[in-house]
Amino acid sequence: MDRRSMLQLTSAATIAGGLVAGTATAAHAAPRADRLLALKGTRTGANIPDILTAGVPYYVRYDLTDAEGRSVGTENAHCLPVNVGPDGSYVMATLVLSLDDGMITAATAFQRPLPAVTELPANSRQWTHEFAITGGTGNYDGAEGSITIEHLTRDEDFLTVTLTGGAE
Repeated sequence: MDRRSMLQLTSAATIAGGLVAGTATAAHAAPRADRLLALKGTRTGANIPDILTAGVPYYVRYDLTDAEGRSVGTENAHCLPVNVGPDGSYVMATLVLSLDDGMITAATAFQRPLPAVTELPANSRQWTHEFAITGGTGNYDGAEGSITIEHLTRDEDFLTVTLTGGAE
């Protein structure tokens, strides 16, 4: 899939996620300087099927910690494969970060490079994808920006949240 198609699908996922999350408050948020959050995720739940099928959703849940190892909330991703092939699948996803001081919602569409027929429990490849922030609550009211997730192993990831406006 070429970059232009990826951007169009990512835009569509962002719009869909924004409608679900109710991002009307983003238009009222005051601009502010960029802010970064670095979080580590440890998988605590998932219902990824043995065989991925286009149109059959799954979820993944991670507990999040900050740089000092303190618990700061959870990451919940709801994913929908829209195309499945032998080398991976193309997935639309919504993400909710439930943090101690508020919530951040995001959406994306991405190529999942793992084998489409199953998720490997060991020796899985590292991969990265980015979500567009669609809104937030609490200290993240009207949040804008992006969330980059680096999947280090099957059960661990690293999140970089880049807030570009709307959040305190």
